[in-house]
Amino acid sequence: MVENSFILVISQKENRGSVEFQVFSFTTKIRKLTSHLEFHKKDSSSQRGLRKVLGKRQRVLVYLSKRNRERYKELIGELDIREIKLVNLKRDIV
Repeated sequence: MVENSFILVISQKENRGSVEFQVFSFTTKIRKLTSHLEFHKKDSSSQRGLRKVLGKRQRVLVYLSKRNRERYKELIGELDIREIKLVNLKRDIV
C-alpha cells in the first residue's frame, strides 16, 4: 500500500464523507479482500463482497471524474489505481 502524506491527510480528515476518503476506504478494502482471496480462492462470499466494493468505488470515481477532473487525476495517481473507462456508462450524473 502506498504510504505518503496525501493518504495520511485523507485518513485523518474530519470529513469522512468526502469523495477522497470514500475512494481511499474502498481501495483499502479492495486490497485487503484481494490479499485474502489469494489464499482462499474458493471463498465465494468474499468474491461477491469484492465485486460490490469495486462497483461502489467505480461509481464514486465516475462522479468525481465528472465533477472535478483535476482532483480525480490526482487521487488515482496517489492511490495507484487505474483510470476508469467512461465509454459504456449509461447514467449521467447531474
